[in-house]
Formats: sequence, structure tokens, C-alpha cells
Amino acid sequence: MPQNSPATQSTDPLLQPFQLKHLALRNRVMSTSHACGLGDADGMPGEAYQRYHEEKAKGGLALTMFGGSSYIGPDSTWASGQLNVGTDKVIPFLQSFADRVHRQGAAIMVQITHLGRRGETNTQNWLPTIAPSPIREALHRAIPREMDRNDIDRVVKAFGDAAYRCREGGLDGLETMMQGHLIGQFMSPATNKRTDDFGGSVENRCRFALMVHEEIRNRVGDDFIVGMRYGIDEAMQGGPQAGMDFEECLKAAHILEHSGLLDFFNANYGRIDKMMEMAEQCMPGMSMPIAPWLEKAGTFKREVGLPVFHAARITDLSTARHAIREGLLDMVAMTRAHIADPQIVNKLARGEEERIRPCVGATHCMGANRPTCLHNAASGRERFWPQVIEETAGPVRKIVIVGGGPAGLEAARVSAERGHDVVLFEAADRLGGQMRMAPAASWRKDVAGLIDWRASELETLGVDLRLSHYAEAQDILAESPNVVIIATGGIPDLDGLEGAELCTSPWDILTGSASAGDTAVVYDGTGRHTAPTVAEFLTRQGKKADLVLLDDVPGKELDYSEQASWKKRIAQEHIPTHAEYGLRAVTRDGNSLAAVFTHELTGEDMKIECDTVIVENGTLPVDDVYQELRSASANDGFLDLDALVAGKPQPSLDQDGISLFRIGDAAASRNVAAAVFDALRLCSRL
Repeated sequence: MPQNSPATQSTDPLLQPFQLKHLALRNRVMSTSHACGLGDADGMPGEAYQRYHEEKAKGGLALTMFGGSSYIGPDSTWASGQLNVGTDKVIPFLQSFADRVHRQGAAIMVQITHLGRRGETNTQNWLPTIAPSPIREALHRAIPREMDRNDIDRVVKAFGDAAYRCREGGLDGLETMMQGHLIGQFMSPATNKRTDDFGGSVENRCRFALMVHEEIRNRVGDDFIVGMRYGIDEAMQGGPQAGMDFEECLKAAHILEHSGLLDFFNANYGRIDKMMEMAEQCMPGMSMPIAPWLEKAGTFKREVGLPVFHAARITDLSTARHAIREGLLDMVAMTRAHIADPQIVNKLARGEEERIRPCVGATHCMGANRPTCLHNAASGRERFWPQVIEETAGPVRKIVIVGGGPAGLEAARVSAERGHDVVLFEAADRLGGQMRMAPAASWRKDVAGLIDWRASELETLGVDLRLSHYAEAQDILAESPNVVIIATGGIPDLDGLEGAELCTSPWDILTGSASAGDTAVVYDGTGRHTAPTVAEFLTRQGKKADLVLLDDVPGKELDYSEQASWKKRIAQEHIPTHAEYGLRAVTRDGNSLAAVFTHELTGEDMKIECDTVIVENGTLPVDDVYQELRSASANDGFLDLDALVAGKPQPSLDQDGISLFRIGDAAASRNVAAAVFDALRLCSRL
């Protein structure tokens, strides 16, 4: 339970309790259901899944919801990422799960659903998808079979069976999923073209939802909380594919509310059947404003009588507090914010609001490695790595860190939390390393929060920061350190390229140390943010910048939301893009340069003449000082990987002399998430 002071608890709207029917919630902060990717192979919420949510409960929130798209039947499946509530096998897992969360003073609910046309046919059970009408979803690509009455009755019963399992599992309640899923497919005129009792009027299109919830209520009784994740506006254009606008969604909500079968609405916005719309509407990242649909959700709440929850990029307590104070919501959901920092409520209650690690909206938690956070490497790894760093029970060490980028800052933060004496050298006059260039992209400015928060934490923790100090070996040794961590990052890699001396690095362009001329070619050999950032940066200056990709799409290495954002921006800026070309050489051509590319599939050459060729091939480690210090170290700079992966202290810490390590891009060119994780798992065991 959070240690709320009476004064804070009595005045802050977020810390006020809320009564949801018979369920007493200790405050107004919650996390909504999502497919966190931690389920066991057979779709059970095992220890990793439970620990991930338990940390949020420890952090003080009132309600954690889990199981985004948990499926109730064998024809509602994706390749991975869902929980299976369609079998009694799940009941003991739910019982263990509920016990964990309840012990921490929080409530727990699950989302159950049938995907309908949103399912996938070539995975798990290899069954046809079903829907009210045979209309294909573009994103998941299946062509569904139109449901007959047998299908409807079967699915309704499956919802009831699943709900009963949730009650037997000791959960406090559940929600169904309307938006874009089978219930919503019946309700939307865009996906329901039926002419029977389930199609046509709003009342008919709500019939399936009412049948589902009547069956659920019959199976779980009136003293079990049942709600709906509800789309309040499908935001679809007119014509034959028009969906439900706000007014029609409100009309349908009144039908559901007046049935007496629901206890709350969990309001959502937009459509999820296309990638771009899902990335910007349903799960908005940093390309969208903070809380873009909060006012819309507040309007919905004023029109209905049931409690209303809402989540969509509500990342800071000021916005969350506004939502509760102004009566826009009954419970404010900070789902991704809790991935960044599960201790939000505890820190608020302790008067440490400024120490909350901010969600910057990077959407790394929505990618292939979900729910890991760009900002918080412990999220999703709670079985092995701590969310709250404990002071060392061993000796206090003098730790010198060289480099103030993400890896170095995280190493300094964790080491200081452990109680060690920490000195950090940074050659530049400010912290951040490569991350200082990220805000050059028009939509990625919020990523600066990753650096700003750590800088603030180091000040609070009393770390000795030495900026504008290019640390050499003698400077480091003069500190008499026990541990030295090299986090000096890398430099742009142009090695091995014919004509490399004629090329310009992205860093030179983004920092203003080089001019691009009027025409440029930007080559992307990594599929990360850097190359499209430069192309957009130059285009907005009125220059012509061709973007040439080694991959088939921009941002190949990024999560799907970031890929979609870059595709949209490249199209909006009319940036000429050439996919699947490798850069072979750069030569002089009169007063211009010529970049020669070879198509990866056909072997055909392409030549582009321009003023400047900008090459992104990742980085090479800046490890000069590491190499110099190896002979002075007890471990020759050796990092024991078996110990690192197993979460054990490095063996060299028990030896006399200096333990020397390198992390982040000083070891190899990777991304921010890898750099931060390097630092956490090394330094949390120092």
C-alpha cells in the first residue's frame, strides 16, 4: 500500500478513494488491460506476467487490468501475445494472480474478448475467422465467414464460460472489448451489413452485445464487476465504409447502460483496423499530443450515468489530476506511464512527484519486445531486475563512469541508488550523448525526458558530475576507483566505404557543424531513427533530400508505431524514397557528388547526383580510454557475460584492483533500450 500522508490524501484528487459498486478502490489511478507479451506458451499468465502487474500494485495504484484481447474461443487467436481464458486451466493461474495483487492492496480485472475478423487464420488452431459480415480487416488480413445463429450462440456461451472462470479465479471484475473486436463489429455499420435481427438499426446492432452481457451476468451474478472497453467514436470517414460517430456511439451506450448489465465504460477513441489509425488514435505515441482524447471522453461521461475510465497517452500527473478534478473521468488510466514507472502513486503520496520517471511516448513497449521500456529496463523483467533499487549490503565502492549518454547516466543513477560514491565525466558541456540530436525530428522532442529525468535524479542522489571534462586514463586513475565503467558511446561508422572521405555523417548535419547544400542523399543502413530524422530535418529547411534505404521500409528496426509514424511523415514531406539499395561508392562528379547504389534484389545500379551524401551505418565504439585502462585493471576489462545474464555480481569485484567494464555503444552499436539495460544489470549488482 502507498504510504499516503493524511494531508496529501485529503487534498489531491488522484488520491481520493472511489466506490465502484461494491468495490472500494483506494485512489483514482489505474492501468488498463493490454497484451504485454509475457504470457506462457499456452496462454497462461505465469510468474513473469503476474510479477509485472504486481509491481504496479506495489507502486500504489488502485486497479490494474490485464489480458488485452484475452480470447474466449478457439477461433479468436493471434500468433502470440494473448491469454487464453477459454479453458478451465486458467483458473489456478488467475487465483495466484489475484492473491498477489490483492496482497498489495489493489484490485485486479481482466479483459475478455472475441477478435472476430481481427483474428488470424494461419496460427494456433488454423480456423476460419468469423464476423457479422464477410468484410476483411486490412491490418490482420483474414477474410471472415459470416456468422450464423449457431456461431452467435456458441460465442455468447463462450463469453459466459470465460466470465465464470474469471470469477472463480478470484478477480474483482472484467471488461469486454467492443472497439474493433467482434462486439464492436456487430455494432458498427462499417462491419455489419446484415439484414436480420442483428443488423440495420442501432438497436439491432447492439443485440449481440446485449446477449453477451446477459449471459455474462447470468454466470457471474450482480456482485461481480462487469464493464466494457468502449469506442466513443470510430473516427471513420463517410460513405459505405462509415463507422459510428460520437452521437451514434452515445446512442448505443445508452442502450447498453439502460440494460443494467454494465458497471462501467472504459472509453477509447478511433479505429484499430489500420496501422496508422491504431498508432495515432487508439494508442497514440509521441507523435500525438498529450491526452488527445481526454476532453472527448469527458463529454461522453457527461452524457452517461455509469462510471467512465479512460487511457490514451495520459503520461503526467498534472493531466491526470485535471481529468479527475474537472470530473472528466472517474478513474484515470496511466497504463504506459506505469510501464515507465510503476511507483507513480507511491512517489506522489510521498511528495516526490518530480522524481516520477516520465513516459516519453516512445512506444518501445508496444514493439516486439513488449512490455520492455526504452526508459525503464526493469519493466517486464521483474523476476530478475529490481524496479526499486536497494542499497548494497556489501562494501561502498568508488565508481567512476566516463560518458553522459543514456548508458552512463543510468549506470550513475543505479550505482548511486546502491549507495556508492559516484563520479561521472562527460566531455561535452551537457548530458545526453547522441540523444541530444533526437529532438531534431519534428515529432520526437519528448524523448529528451529520458535524459532530463536522469540528470535530475543524479542531482538528487549527489552524483559528482564533471561536465566539459574529456577524461583520460590519468584523470580516472587519480580518483582511486574500485570500478570504472566506460560509456563513451560511438562515432559514426564510415569504414569500408569507397569514397568515405567525401561523405558527411548525420551527426554533423543535426548538430549544424556541416551544411548539406541544396541537394542531399541520405543513406539508411540501419533502419533506425537517424536517417529519416536527417531527411525530414533537411526537407523542412527547403532542401531536396533523397532517402535511400537498405531495408524495404523506413524504420525497419523500430516498433510498428514508429514505423507508421515515419511512413506518414515521409509521405507528408514528399521525401523521395528508394528501398532495398546498398551504398556501393561515392565519387566526385564535377562540382557535385555521385552516390552509386546497387539494388539488393536485382543487382541493378542507381546513381544519384547531389551536393552532399549523408551516410548512416551505425557507430563504432569510442573505446580509447577503455583500451588504455585494461592493463591497469584486475579483469583486463573482461565482462563475465554468464554472470551478467544470470543477474550475478561480476567475479572481478572480489579481486584486488580496479574492475573495468564498458557498456552501451562503447561496446557495440545498438539502441537506447540496450544501453539502459546494460547499465541496470551491471550496476544493480555492484
